[in-house]
Amino acid sequence: MTDPTTPAPLVRYTVEDAVATLTLDSPHNRNALSTRLMAELGQGLAEAAEDPAVRAVVLTHTGKVFCAGADLSEAASGDFTTGPRRLLELLRAVVECPKPVVARADGHVRAGGLGLLGVCDIAVAGPAATFAFTEVRLGLAPSVISVPLRPRLDSRAASRYYLTGETFDAAEAVRMGLLTLAAEDTGAALEPILAALRQASPQGLAESKRLVATDLLRSFDQDGEDRVAQSALLFGSEEAREGMSAFLERRPPSWAR
Repeated sequence: MTDPTTPAPLVRYTVEDAVATLTLDSPHNRNALSTRLMAELGQGLAEAAEDPAVRAVVLTHTGKVFCAGADLSEAASGDFTTGPRRLLELLRAVVECPKPVVARADGHVRAGGLGLLGVCDIAVAGPAATFAFTEVRLGLAPSVISVPLRPRLDSRAASRYYLTGETFDAAEAVRMGLLTLAAEDTGAALEPILAALRQASPQGLAESKRLVATDLLRSFDQDGEDRVAQSALLFGSEEAREGMSAFLERRPPSWAR
């Protein structure tokens, strides 16, 4: 019997046919990266990593938003270093998971959510998905998520979308290196990929993933602490406080023209 005093999980964990599915299920705040959601996601990754019956992990979501990035209601009032450091640790946990992590996005992806998508080994998005680095419009920068994304992204595309905060579609996300593929039906598109992963040996998957993750892990080692410090500094700034307040109050920030 379910304990009514226990809050519903923000990340649901299921296993079927050798695939663990982690479902972001916090639609009330657009699956934002709150402290609790990040902790539950990290726990689910660790559980999947330790389960010998699991061959791959699928990261998906409920609602119209895959992930909206940082939980601004927490960020506006909390320890400005703790949130960025937890995000860095979560992103690294995805990269270091010995099982392939496959993202399935059938909704919008914003800010830190793009980092979560980008660290997955394979990422598929549907026609309802849109993407934007919105940090620049809040007085922030995509600091921590740049650690894994800069090795993946086309540099010209990164310059454009980091600086403008423009929204782009799944086809552009594939072209710039953020996604593996765009599909009309993400479930159907993932079927042959997951079938192939089930045929691979656990050792073969772990060691092959280690090879393709080399550049990402080097980026974490070289730049992780600097990007956490930069993020903390920006979140604590006057401009970011104005940007986050304007967003939460649904009004233009003071600098908007």
